[in-house]
Amino acid sequence: MTTPKKTARIAGLLYLAVVLTGIFSLAYVPSKLIVWDNLTATYNNIKAAESLFRFGIVAGLSCYLFFFFLVLRLYKLFEPVDKGNAKTMAILAILSVPVYFLNAQNQFNVLSLITDTNLGLSLEQTKSQVMLYLNQYDNGMRMVHIFSGLWLFPFGYLVYKSGFLPKFFGVLLMMGCFGYLINFLGNTLVSDYSSLGISKYISMPATIGEIGICLWLLAFGVKEKQSDR
Repeated sequence: MTTPKKTARIAGLLYLAVVLTGIFSLAYVPSKLIVWDNLTATYNNIKAAESLFRFGIVAGLSCYLFFFFLVLRLYKLFEPVDKGNAKTMAILAILSVPVYFLNAQNQFNVLSLITDTNLGLSLEQTKSQVMLYLNQYDNGMRMVHIFSGLWLFPFGYLVYKSGFLPKFFGVLLMMGCFGYLINFLGNTLVSDYSSLGISKYISMPATIGEIGICLWLLAFGVKEKQSDR
């Protein structure tokens, strides 16, 4: 029988895999390849580093597969704390997985444009289509991030209520929920929101809370006696 401490450690390991693959696919690869205001530079970067772009796709899909199994572990861990909120957490989190997989089709479309020479498009048309699909992918990630934010509130509440994990992380996770939603609304309602430079500060509670709870679960697990009550 799997103990709560073992469940927590496995969840921590899965969370670490989510964090690492997420940083690689969502931050590192785009920073190396995409220049949003320059079609030619973006096309040339992806063409020259096609392998990196491919690894980014695989890492992104892996990230959300790890995330799916992480949520199942977290549900098992928090079900004794509050079954209703644990279900809400799991549903909101799992909804993001198929949305991401559908959105990843935009990356495969970019790959087809880069590698298939029989599409009948001029070089300039190809560059424009590449940027269009990258923008579609970026817009799709905004939809994914709605659920990335929403699941953090019941998750944070469960952490706060559990008694076997630091309440501080629970507060940060609940704040992180609103950070995601504020950034979604900002990007949707304000045309130059990204240029304001505030989104990274608004997302800090979620970042600190998620990385913090990941490392805590991995290093310390939970207190057996309190988690069994």
